[in-house]
Amino acid sequence: MDRDSQALVPHQGAADPALVDDFSAVLEDVTGHRSTIGCVIPAYNEEESIGDVLRALLAQTRVPDVIHVVVNNSSDGTVRVASEFAGPHEVSTPLGDQFTEVFVHDIGKNPDKKVGALNYGYALVEGCEYLLGVDGDTVADPRAVEHLENEAVADSRIGGISAIYSIDDRETHGSIARFLIAGQRTQFAAFNMQNLLRGRNMAVLGGQFSIFSTAALRQVMAEGHQSTPWVRDSEVEDSLLSLQIKSAGYLTKISPFARADVGGMTTLRAYDAQQVKWTYGAIELMWPGQRGDTKGQPFHPNLRLRWLENLSMLMNLFVRLAFVVLLAGSLSIDAFVFSAWWLIPPAVATALNLRIARSMRTRTARDYLFAALLVPAELFMWVRLSHFARSWTRFLSRKKVDNWAMQARAEKGGRSTYWLPFALVAVVIAAAAVIWSMLGPVVQSSILWVGWPILGVVTVLQTVTMLFSLLRRHQGYEV
Repeated sequence: MDRDSQALVPHQGAADPALVDDFSAVLEDVTGHRSTIGCVIPAYNEEESIGDVLRALLAQTRVPDVIHVVVNNSSDGTVRVASEFAGPHEVSTPLGDQFTEVFVHDIGKNPDKKVGALNYGYALVEGCEYLLGVDGDTVADPRAVEHLENEAVADSRIGGISAIYSIDDRETHGSIARFLIAGQRTQFAAFNMQNLLRGRNMAVLGGQFSIFSTAALRQVMAEGHQSTPWVRDSEVEDSLLSLQIKSAGYLTKISPFARADVGGMTTLRAYDAQQVKWTYGAIELMWPGQRGDTKGQPFHPNLRLRWLENLSMLMNLFVRLAFVVLLAGSLSIDAFVFSAWWLIPPAVATALNLRIARSMRTRTARDYLFAALLVPAELFMWVRLSHFARSWTRFLSRKKVDNWAMQARAEKGGRSTYWLPFALVAVVIAAAAVIWSMLGPVVQSSILWVGWPILGVVTVLQTVTMLFSLLRRHQGYEV
Protein backbone atom coordinates (compact mmCIF):
# COMPACT_ATOMS: atom_id res chain seq x y z
CA MET A 1 0.00 0.00 0.00
CA ASP A 2 1.29 3.44 -0.91
CA ARG A 3 2.21 5.79 1.89
CA ASP A 4 2.52 9.52 1.54
CA SER A 5 5.79 11.22 2.28
CA GLN A 6 4.63 12.63 5.60
CA ALA A 7 3.73 9.24 6.95
CA LEU A 8 7.06 7.80 5.93
CA VAL A 9 9.36 10.54 7.23
CA PRO A 10 10.78 9.75 10.70
CA HIS A 11 9.06 11.71 13.45
CA GLN A 12 11.14 14.77 14.28
CA GLY A 13 9.79 15.29 17.76
CA ALA A 14 10.23 13.28 20.98
CA ALA A 15 10.73 9.58 20.24
CA ASP A 16 8.69 6.88 21.92
CA PRO A 17 10.77 5.79 25.00
CA ALA A 18 9.75 2.17 24.48
CA LEU A 19 11.04 2.18 20.91
CA VAL A 20 14.30 3.83 22.00
CA ASP A 21 14.82 1.17 24.67
CA ASP A 22 14.10 -1.64 22.19
CA PHE A 23 16.56 -0.17 19.68
CA SER A 24 19.29 0.23 22.33
CA ALA A 25 18.75 -3.31 23.57
CA VAL A 26 19.24 -4.70 20.09
CA LEU A 27 22.45 -2.73 19.58
CA GLU A 28 23.87 -3.88 22.90
CA ASP A 29 23.55 -7.51 21.80
CA VAL A 30 25.19 -6.98 18.41
CA THR A 31 28.80 -8.10 18.16
CA GLY A 32 31.30 -6.15 16.09
CA HIS A 33 29.02 -3.14 15.76
CA ARG A 34 31.67 -0.43 15.46
CA SER A 35 29.88 2.43 13.75
CA THR A 36 26.53 3.73 12.61
CA ILE A 37 25.58 3.56 8.94
CA GLY A 38 22.64 5.33 7.35
CA CYS A 39 21.72 4.11 3.88
CA VAL A 40 20.19 6.43 1.27
CA ILE A 41 18.65 5.05 -1.92
CA PRO A 42 17.64 7.73 -4.45
CA ALA A 43 15.02 6.04 -6.61
CA TYR A 44 13.60 7.22 -9.91
CA ASN A 45 11.18 4.83 -11.64
CA GLU A 46 12.82 1.74 -10.10
CA GLU A 47 9.69 -0.39 -9.76
CA GLU A 48 11.35 -3.43 -11.34
CA SER A 49 14.57 -3.36 -9.31
CA ILE A 50 13.93 -1.67 -5.94
CA GLY A 51 12.63 -4.88 -4.38
CA ASP A 52 15.83 -6.78 -5.21
CA VAL A 53 17.92 -3.85 -3.91
CA LEU A 54 16.16 -3.83 -0.53
CA ARG A 55 16.22 -7.62 -0.22
CA ALA A 56 19.99 -7.56 -0.83
CA LEU A 57 20.48 -4.88 1.84
CA LEU A 58 18.41 -6.79 4.38
CA ALA A 59 20.45 -9.93 3.60
CA GLN A 60 23.79 -8.25 4.37
CA THR A 61 26.08 -9.66 7.04
CA ARG A 62 26.30 -6.05 8.24
CA VAL A 63 22.87 -4.48 7.88
CA PRO A 64 22.74 -0.65 7.70
CA ASP A 65 21.28 0.86 10.88
CA VAL A 66 18.60 2.67 8.89
CA ILE A 67 17.55 2.61 5.24
CA HIS A 68 15.87 5.57 3.56
CA VAL A 69 14.38 5.11 0.08
CA VAL A 70 13.94 8.58 -1.42
CA VAL A 71 11.58 8.34 -4.40
CA ASN A 72 11.63 11.35 -6.70
CA ASN A 73 9.95 12.34 -9.97
CA SER A 74 8.63 8.80 -10.39
CA SER A 75 5.55 7.80 -12.32
CA ASP A 76 5.65 4.04 -11.78
CA GLY A 77 5.07 1.79 -8.76
CA THR A 78 8.40 2.40 -6.99
CA VAL A 79 6.70 3.70 -3.84
CA ARG A 80 4.28 0.78 -3.76
CA VAL A 81 7.02 -1.85 -4.06
CA ALA A 82 9.40 -0.15 -1.61
CA SER A 83 6.63 0.34 0.94
CA GLU A 84 6.27 -3.43 1.22
CA PHE A 85 9.62 -3.35 3.05
CA ALA A 86 8.87 -0.27 5.20
CA GLY A 87 9.13 -0.72 8.95
CA PRO A 88 11.49 -2.30 11.48
CA HIS A 89 13.50 -5.43 10.69
CA GLU A 90 15.44 -7.61 13.09
CA VAL A 91 17.91 -9.70 11.11
CA SER A 92 19.98 -12.68 12.23
CA THR A 93 23.43 -12.55 10.62
CA PRO A 94 26.82 -14.25 11.10
CA LEU A 95 27.82 -11.12 13.02
CA GLY A 96 24.88 -11.43 15.40
CA ASP A 97 21.33 -10.14 15.57
CA GLN A 98 20.99 -6.72 13.98
CA PHE A 99 18.21 -4.16 13.80
CA THR A 100 17.32 -1.79 11.00
CA GLU A 101 14.30 0.17 9.86
CA VAL A 102 13.26 1.00 6.32
CA PHE A 103 11.61 4.34 5.56
CA VAL A 104 10.12 5.30 2.21
CA HIS A 105 9.88 8.96 1.25
CA ASP A 106 7.98 10.05 -1.84
CA ILE A 107 9.20 13.62 -2.31
CA GLY A 108 7.29 14.06 -5.55
CA LYS A 109 8.54 16.41 -8.23
CA ASN A 110 12.11 17.35 -7.47
CA PRO A 111 13.90 19.81 -9.81
CA ASP A 112 17.32 18.72 -8.55
CA LYS A 113 16.60 15.09 -9.47
CA LYS A 114 19.12 12.61 -8.01
CA VAL A 115 21.13 15.36 -6.32
CA GLY A 116 18.01 16.57 -4.53
CA ALA A 117 17.15 13.03 -3.42
CA LEU A 118 20.66 12.45 -2.08
CA ASN A 119 20.66 15.71 -0.12
CA TYR A 120 17.20 14.88 1.26
CA GLY A 121 18.58 11.56 2.45
CA TYR A 122 21.69 13.13 3.90
CA ALA A 123 19.56 15.34 6.14
CA LEU A 124 18.03 12.17 7.56
CA VAL A 125 21.29 10.32 8.29
CA GLU A 126 23.79 13.13 9.00
CA GLY A 127 23.94 11.98 12.63
CA CYS A 128 25.41 8.63 11.55
CA GLU A 129 29.14 8.12 11.14
CA TYR A 130 28.76 6.86 7.58
CA LEU A 131 26.36 7.40 4.69
CA LEU A 132 25.92 4.45 2.37
CA GLY A 133 24.72 5.59 -1.05
CA VAL A 134 22.99 2.92 -3.13
CA ASP A 135 21.40 3.33 -6.54
CA GLY A 136 17.89 2.01 -7.04
CA ASP A 137 19.11 -0.69 -9.44
CA THR A 138 22.22 -1.91 -7.59
CA VAL A 139 22.22 -5.32 -5.91
CA ALA A 140 25.12 -5.89 -3.51
CA ASP A 141 26.90 -9.09 -2.54
CA PRO A 142 26.00 -10.24 1.01
CA ARG A 143 29.26 -9.00 2.58
CA ALA A 144 29.56 -5.71 0.67
CA VAL A 145 28.57 -3.39 3.55
CA GLU A 146 30.71 -5.35 6.00
CA HIS A 147 33.79 -4.97 3.80
CA LEU A 148 33.22 -1.26 3.18
CA GLU A 149 32.72 -0.56 6.88
CA ASN A 150 35.81 -2.54 7.94
CA GLU A 151 38.02 -0.70 5.48
CA ALA A 152 36.61 2.72 6.32
CA VAL A 153 36.90 2.18 10.08
CA ALA A 154 40.45 0.82 9.74
CA ASP A 155 41.75 4.07 8.20
CA SER A 156 40.36 7.39 9.39
CA ARG A 157 41.92 9.10 6.36
CA ILE A 158 39.33 7.49 4.08
CA GLY A 159 36.58 9.94 3.18
CA GLY A 160 34.80 7.53 0.88
CA ILE A 161 35.21 4.04 -0.47
CA SER A 162 33.47 2.40 -3.39
CA ALA A 163 32.59 -1.19 -4.17
CA ILE A 164 33.72 -2.96 -7.34
CA TYR A 165 30.88 -2.63 -9.83
CA SER A 166 29.94 -5.12 -12.47
CA ILE A 167 27.05 -5.07 -14.90
CA ASP A 168 24.31 -7.55 -14.04
CA ASP A 169 24.79 -10.44 -16.48
CA ARG A 170 21.36 -11.99 -16.15
CA GLU A 171 19.85 -13.20 -19.41
CA THR A 172 18.71 -10.36 -21.63
CA HIS A 173 16.53 -10.48 -24.72
CA GLY A 174 17.73 -9.37 -28.12
CA SER A 175 21.14 -9.34 -29.79
CA ILE A 176 21.60 -5.58 -29.28
CA ALA A 177 20.96 -5.87 -25.54
CA ARG A 178 23.37 -8.80 -25.15
CA PHE A 179 26.00 -6.94 -27.18
CA LEU A 180 25.68 -3.80 -25.03
CA ILE A 181 25.76 -5.72 -21.74
CA ALA A 182 28.93 -7.57 -22.80
CA GLY A 183 30.55 -4.29 -23.81
CA GLN A 184 29.61 -2.53 -20.59
CA ARG A 185 30.94 -5.43 -18.51
CA THR A 186 34.30 -5.09 -20.27
CA GLN A 187 34.23 -1.30 -19.88
CA PHE A 188 33.51 -1.49 -16.13
CA ALA A 189 36.09 -4.25 -15.59
CA ALA A 190 38.85 -2.25 -17.27
CA PHE A 191 37.93 0.87 -15.26
CA ASN A 192 37.87 -1.00 -11.94
CA MET A 193 41.19 -2.74 -12.58
CA GLN A 194 42.80 0.55 -13.53
CA ASN A 195 41.75 2.07 -10.20
CA LEU A 196 42.81 -0.98 -8.20
CA LEU A 197 46.29 -0.87 -9.74
CA ARG A 198 46.60 2.85 -8.95
CA GLY A 199 47.00 2.13 -5.25
CA ARG A 200 43.24 1.52 -4.99
CA ASN A 201 42.75 5.26 -5.42
CA MET A 202 39.27 5.81 -6.84
CA ALA A 203 38.88 8.85 -9.03
CA VAL A 204 35.09 8.64 -8.87
CA LEU A 205 33.19 7.33 -5.85
CA GLY A 206 30.27 6.06 -7.90
CA GLY A 207 26.85 6.55 -6.41
CA GLN A 208 25.95 2.96 -7.24
CA PHE A 209 27.34 1.57 -3.95
CA SER A 210 29.75 3.73 -1.95
CA ILE A 211 30.17 4.60 1.71
CA PHE A 212 31.04 8.15 2.79
CA SER A 213 32.35 9.45 6.08
CA THR A 214 29.85 12.05 7.26
CA ALA A 215 32.76 13.91 8.89
CA ALA A 216 34.32 14.24 5.43
CA LEU A 217 31.00 15.39 3.97
CA ARG A 218 30.67 18.06 6.67
CA GLN A 219 34.19 19.29 5.93
CA VAL A 220 33.37 19.46 2.20
CA MET A 221 30.30 21.54 3.04
CA ALA A 222 32.31 23.87 5.28
CA GLU A 223 35.16 24.37 2.82
CA GLY A 224 32.82 24.82 -0.13
CA HIS A 225 30.40 27.06 1.78
CA GLN A 226 27.66 24.60 0.82
CA SER A 227 24.44 23.80 2.64
CA THR A 228 24.44 20.26 1.24
CA PRO A 229 27.15 17.73 0.27
CA TRP A 230 25.94 17.36 -3.33
CA VAL A 231 25.56 20.47 -5.46
CA ARG A 232 23.70 20.83 -8.73
CA ASP A 233 26.58 22.64 -10.48
CA SER A 234 27.58 19.37 -12.13
CA GLU A 235 25.80 16.59 -14.00
CA VAL A 236 28.30 14.11 -12.57
CA GLU A 237 27.56 14.73 -8.93
CA ASP A 238 29.61 11.74 -7.79
CA SER A 239 32.75 12.92 -9.64
CA LEU A 240 32.47 16.44 -8.24
CA LEU A 241 31.97 15.23 -4.67
CA SER A 242 34.95 12.86 -5.06
CA LEU A 243 37.11 15.82 -6.09
CA GLN A 244 35.92 17.82 -3.10
CA ILE A 245 36.56 14.98 -0.66
CA LYS A 246 40.08 14.58 -2.04
CA SER A 247 40.68 18.34 -1.83
CA ALA A 248 39.54 18.29 1.80
CA GLY A 249 42.48 15.99 2.60
CA TYR A 250 40.69 12.66 2.64
CA LEU A 251 41.34 9.54 0.59
CA THR A 252 38.94 8.19 -2.02
CA LYS A 253 39.38 4.44 -2.40
CA ILE A 254 37.98 1.37 -4.13
CA SER A 255 37.51 -1.81 -2.13
CA PRO A 256 39.08 -5.01 -3.48
CA PHE A 257 36.47 -7.07 -1.62
CA ALA A 258 33.06 -5.35 -1.70
CA ARG A 259 31.07 -6.04 -4.87
CA ALA A 260 27.78 -4.96 -6.37
CA ASP A 261 25.92 -5.55 -9.62
CA VAL A 262 24.39 -2.54 -11.35
CA GLY A 263 21.75 -2.43 -14.02
CA GLY A 264 23.12 -2.05 -17.53
CA MET A 265 21.73 -0.13 -20.49
CA THR A 266 20.05 -2.46 -22.98
CA THR A 267 19.25 -0.06 -25.84
CA LEU A 268 21.56 2.08 -27.94
CA ARG A 269 19.64 5.28 -27.17
CA ALA A 270 19.71 4.67 -23.39
CA TYR A 271 23.41 3.77 -23.36
CA ASP A 272 24.21 6.77 -25.54
CA ALA A 273 22.33 9.18 -23.26
CA GLN A 274 24.05 7.81 -20.15
CA GLN A 275 27.55 7.94 -21.63
CA VAL A 276 27.09 11.41 -23.12
CA LYS A 277 25.91 12.71 -19.73
CA TRP A 278 28.92 11.17 -17.97
CA THR A 279 31.46 12.33 -20.56
CA TYR A 280 29.95 15.81 -20.86
CA GLY A 281 29.95 16.20 -17.08
CA ALA A 282 33.58 15.07 -16.86
CA ILE A 283 34.59 17.60 -19.52
CA GLU A 284 32.95 20.35 -17.50
CA LEU A 285 35.06 19.38 -14.49
CA MET A 286 38.19 19.36 -16.65
CA TRP A 287 37.45 22.82 -18.05
CA PRO A 288 36.96 25.28 -15.15
CA GLY A 289 34.13 27.72 -14.84
CA GLN A 290 31.76 26.03 -17.24
CA ARG A 291 28.73 25.55 -15.01
CA GLY A 292 27.56 27.51 -12.01
CA ASP A 293 30.21 28.56 -9.52
CA THR A 294 32.05 25.26 -9.27
CA LYS A 295 35.76 25.84 -8.82
CA GLY A 296 37.69 24.58 -11.83
CA GLN A 297 40.47 22.13 -10.98
CA PRO A 298 41.80 20.86 -14.33
CA PHE A 299 45.00 19.51 -12.73
CA HIS A 300 43.31 17.86 -9.76
CA PRO A 301 44.77 14.36 -9.10
CA ASN A 302 41.35 12.79 -9.56
CA LEU A 303 41.12 14.24 -13.07
CA ARG A 304 44.39 12.83 -14.40
CA LEU A 305 42.63 9.62 -15.35
CA ARG A 306 39.92 11.64 -17.10
CA TRP A 307 42.50 13.44 -19.25
CA LEU A 308 44.14 10.13 -20.14
CA GLU A 309 40.76 8.62 -21.03
CA ASN A 310 39.94 11.51 -23.38
CA LEU A 311 43.39 11.41 -24.96
CA SER A 312 43.03 7.67 -25.50
CA MET A 313 39.62 8.11 -27.13
CA LEU A 314 40.97 10.87 -29.37
CA MET A 315 43.79 8.57 -30.47
CA ASN A 316 41.34 5.74 -31.13
CA LEU A 317 39.17 8.05 -33.22
CA PHE A 318 42.12 9.33 -35.26
CA VAL A 319 43.55 5.86 -35.96
CA ARG A 320 40.24 4.43 -37.17
CA LEU A 321 39.18 7.36 -39.32
CA ALA A 322 42.66 7.79 -40.80
CA PHE A 323 42.91 4.09 -41.60
CA VAL A 324 39.53 4.07 -43.37
CA VAL A 325 40.36 7.19 -45.41
CA LEU A 326 43.91 6.14 -46.33
CA LEU A 327 42.84 2.60 -47.18
CA ALA A 328 40.07 3.85 -49.46
CA GLY A 329 42.46 6.30 -51.10
CA SER A 330 45.12 3.65 -51.65
CA LEU A 331 42.65 1.18 -53.14
CA SER A 332 41.27 3.83 -55.49
CA ILE A 333 44.62 4.21 -57.24
CA ASP A 334 45.80 0.59 -56.76
CA ALA A 335 48.53 1.73 -54.38
CA PHE A 336 47.67 -0.43 -51.36
CA VAL A 337 50.29 -2.99 -50.33
CA PHE A 338 49.31 -5.37 -47.56
CA SER A 339 51.77 -5.77 -44.69
CA ALA A 340 51.52 -8.40 -41.97
CA TRP A 341 52.73 -5.78 -39.49
CA TRP A 342 49.21 -4.29 -39.53
CA LEU A 343 47.92 -7.47 -37.87
CA ILE A 344 49.90 -6.80 -34.70
CA PRO A 345 47.71 -3.98 -33.25
CA PRO A 346 44.40 -5.93 -33.50
CA ALA A 347 46.16 -9.04 -32.13
CA VAL A 348 47.43 -7.09 -29.11
CA ALA A 349 43.99 -5.49 -28.62
CA THR A 350 42.35 -8.93 -28.67
CA ALA A 351 44.86 -10.29 -26.15
CA LEU A 352 44.23 -7.30 -23.88
CA ASN A 353 40.45 -7.76 -24.10
CA LEU A 354 40.85 -11.46 -23.27
CA ARG A 355 42.93 -10.58 -20.23
CA ILE A 356 40.27 -8.11 -19.08
CA ALA A 357 37.64 -10.83 -19.49
CA ARG A 358 39.76 -13.24 -17.48
CA SER A 359 40.09 -10.66 -14.67
CA MET A 360 36.31 -10.70 -14.09
CA ARG A 361 35.24 -12.78 -11.11
CA THR A 362 31.86 -13.51 -12.70
CA ARG A 363 33.22 -14.01 -16.22
CA THR A 364 31.11 -15.98 -18.66
CA ALA A 365 31.60 -17.56 -22.07
CA ARG A 366 29.96 -14.48 -23.58
CA ASP A 367 32.65 -12.25 -22.05
CA TYR A 368 35.36 -14.37 -23.65
CA LEU A 369 33.60 -14.44 -27.02
CA PHE A 370 33.15 -10.67 -26.96
CA ALA A 371 36.91 -10.29 -26.56
CA ALA A 372 38.14 -13.12 -28.79
CA LEU A 373 36.02 -12.40 -31.85
CA LEU A 374 37.41 -8.84 -32.08
CA VAL A 375 34.49 -7.61 -34.20
CA PRO A 376 32.08 -7.08 -31.23
CA ALA A 377 34.76 -5.20 -29.28
CA GLU A 378 35.56 -3.09 -32.34
CA LEU A 379 31.89 -2.26 -32.93
CA PHE A 380 31.52 -1.33 -29.26
CA MET A 381 34.53 0.98 -29.57
CA TRP A 382 32.82 2.76 -32.49
CA VAL A 383 29.72 3.19 -30.31
CA ARG A 384 31.85 4.69 -27.53
CA LEU A 385 33.59 6.96 -30.03
CA SER A 386 30.21 8.30 -31.09
CA HIS A 387 29.51 9.24 -27.44
CA PHE A 388 32.92 10.87 -27.20
CA ALA A 389 32.34 12.94 -30.35
CA ARG A 390 28.82 13.97 -29.34
CA SER A 391 29.93 15.00 -25.85
CA TRP A 392 32.74 17.25 -27.09
CA THR A 393 30.59 18.67 -29.88
CA ARG A 394 27.83 19.51 -27.42
CA PHE A 395 30.33 21.05 -25.00
CA LEU A 396 32.12 23.15 -27.61
CA SER A 397 28.81 24.38 -29.02
CA ARG A 398 28.07 25.99 -25.63
CA LYS A 399 24.51 24.77 -25.96
CA LYS A 400 22.88 24.35 -22.57
CA VAL A 401 21.03 21.06 -22.35
CA ASP A 402 19.56 18.99 -19.54
CA ASN A 403 21.45 15.71 -19.95
CA TRP A 404 19.58 14.20 -16.98
CA ALA A 405 16.27 14.76 -18.74
CA MET A 406 17.65 13.45 -22.01
CA GLN A 407 18.85 10.25 -20.34
CA ALA A 408 15.48 9.75 -18.63
CA ARG A 409 13.67 10.25 -21.93
CA ALA A 410 16.01 7.85 -23.73
CA GLU A 411 15.55 5.13 -21.08
CA LYS A 412 11.80 5.41 -21.60
CA GLY A 413 12.27 4.85 -25.34
CA GLY A 414 11.97 8.50 -26.36
CA ARG A 415 13.61 10.08 -29.36
CA SER A 416 17.38 10.32 -29.43
CA THR A 417 20.06 11.40 -31.90
CA TYR A 418 22.51 8.64 -30.97
CA TRP A 419 22.83 7.82 -34.68
CA LEU A 420 23.97 11.34 -35.61
CA PRO A 421 27.76 10.76 -35.29
CA PHE A 422 27.56 7.78 -37.64
CA ALA A 423 25.63 9.87 -40.15
CA LEU A 424 28.24 12.63 -39.88
CA VAL A 425 31.05 10.13 -40.43
CA ALA A 426 29.28 8.87 -43.56
CA VAL A 427 28.90 12.45 -44.83
CA VAL A 428 32.56 13.24 -44.12
CA ILE A 429 33.72 10.10 -45.90
CA ALA A 430 31.48 10.84 -48.88
CA ALA A 431 32.80 14.41 -49.05
CA ALA A 432 36.38 13.16 -48.77
CA ALA A 433 35.73 10.71 -51.61
CA VAL A 434 34.45 13.51 -53.85
CA ILE A 435 37.42 15.77 -53.03
CA TRP A 436 39.81 12.86 -53.52
CA SER A 437 38.45 12.18 -57.01
CA MET A 438 39.10 15.82 -57.96
CA LEU A 439 42.78 15.67 -57.03
CA GLY A 440 45.50 14.80 -59.46
CA PRO A 441 47.61 11.62 -59.18
CA VAL A 442 50.63 13.51 -57.87
CA VAL A 443 48.68 15.14 -55.05
CA GLN A 444 46.97 11.84 -54.19
CA SER A 445 50.31 10.06 -53.98
CA SER A 446 51.77 12.83 -51.84
CA ILE A 447 48.87 12.62 -49.35
CA LEU A 448 49.31 8.85 -49.06
CA TRP A 449 53.09 9.23 -48.78
CA VAL A 450 52.67 11.55 -45.76
CA GLY A 451 49.51 10.03 -44.25
CA TRP A 452 50.56 6.39 -43.88
CA PRO A 453 53.78 7.13 -41.91
CA ILE A 454 51.87 9.44 -39.53
CA LEU A 455 49.23 6.79 -38.98
CA GLY A 456 51.97 4.21 -38.49
CA VAL A 457 53.69 6.23 -35.75
CA VAL A 458 50.43 6.84 -33.85
CA THR A 459 49.47 3.17 -34.18
CA VAL A 460 52.86 2.05 -32.85
CA LEU A 461 52.48 4.34 -29.81
CA GLN A 462 48.99 3.02 -29.17
CA THR A 463 50.14 -0.59 -29.52
CA VAL A 464 53.04 -0.05 -27.09
CA THR A 465 50.57 1.41 -24.57
CA MET A 466 48.34 -1.65 -24.94
CA LEU A 467 51.36 -3.94 -24.50
CA PHE A 468 52.23 -2.25 -21.21
CA SER A 469 48.65 -2.79 -20.02
CA LEU A 470 48.73 -6.39 -21.23
CA LEU A 471 51.99 -7.20 -19.42
CA ARG A 472 51.20 -5.32 -16.22
CA ARG A 473 50.64 -7.59 -13.23
CA HIS A 474 47.14 -7.58 -11.75
CA GLN A 475 48.52 -8.30 -8.26
CA GLY A 476 45.84 -10.92 -7.63
CA TYR A 477 42.93 -8.50 -8.07
CA GLU A 478 39.71 -9.65 -9.64
CA VAL A 479 36.97 -7.37 -10.87
